[in-house]
Amino acid sequence: MLRCILAALIVIQPLAAFANTRIKDVTTLQGVRDNQLVGYGLVMGLQGTGDSLRNSPFTEQALQSMLERMGINVRSSTLRTRNVAAVMVTADIPAFAAPGNRIDVTVSSLGDAQSLKGGTLLVTPLMGGDGMNYAVAQGPIAVSGFSVGGEAEILTQGVATAGRIPNGALVERPLPGRFNDVGQLVLDLRNPDFNTAARIADAINRYTRKHLKIATAHVRDHRSVVVRRPPKISAARFMAAIGNLTVSPDVPAKVVVDQRTGTIVIGRDVTVSTVALTHGNLTLRVTELPQASQPAPFSDGETVIEPRTIVSTEQEEGQLAIVRGTSLQSLVQGLNRLGLKPTDIISILQTIKTAGALQADLIVQ
Repeated sequence: MLRCILAALIVIQPLAAFANTRIKDVTTLQGVRDNQLVGYGLVMGLQGTGDSLRNSPFTEQALQSMLERMGINVRSSTLRTRNVAAVMVTADIPAFAAPGNRIDVTVSSLGDAQSLKGGTLLVTPLMGGDGMNYAVAQGPIAVSGFSVGGEAEILTQGVATAGRIPNGALVERPLPGRFNDVGQLVLDLRNPDFNTAARIADAINRYTRKHLKIATAHVRDHRSVVVRRPPKISAARFMAAIGNLTVSPDVPAKVVVDQRTGTIVIGRDVTVSTVALTHGNLTLRVTELPQASQPAPFSDGETVIEPRTIVSTEQEEGQLAIVRGTSLQSLVQGLNRLGLKPTDIISILQTIKTAGALQADLIVQ
């Protein structure tokens, strides 16, 4: 299986080497981003799977406050219900969202509710980091998991205490700022690189010289490209034009290793100097075989357990492989010839990097 995966890298990576990508797919516009909203609310209609008011006093307080706002005085009463749950509601509001737009919300239990399945979120204001309310959420919750059980056992699948409400929040207040008021546009690279930044600036300047007779872009650093918006052209139309321009991103040479799963991802431009590899495994086996010593019949002796330990060793002979490589293919072929496991390959890659033969960044997660 590992050989198939490593061999697939040889096919996939060269195909992507010459692929052109739109500028809007490799950059983001500085300052144009989502904003986080949060709110506290109540979920009703649960089938006995809500908060126990004794263990969640905040749920009882919120329920009493809600009923009082509706003209029902329950302060002197003891509430007993398991059909209500206190929740935190979160959402991401996109840039330039206008009143009337709808956004998705995530609902998460705050108390000891067992499940939010079948519940409905009541009107919940969502506020931003500045303390202002920007949206209001309400609606039935979609929960993928479930939790059922009795006094002795509970069966749970997925997460039953969190769910989503698609288009569950209505934007009530516009975010400050307008896009057309932006004078200087700054494109932030998703994967910072000087070569990619230079290619983006060159592509934009070729376009503006051809259509506007001026150069508008320059590289600030490996993370950003500054673009001056031409006069008499709206920022939205200008971004639409340059966003569809294509460039060939430069991918740095990297080898990413996940030690937990044994996953190894090797970049396209990874090279390795000529190196000889040998790898052998030493396996130790310790076996406990206790023996019982029985006394003679009709004697006063006692049965004695005598410990017996067998230690055996097995060492595989290491195969020597010469990797004469300047390419990913040579590296993969050399590792395949050794017939190694992913954990062994991780150890070898670290050793090759230490020896200075791996001409790439080795990232171990």
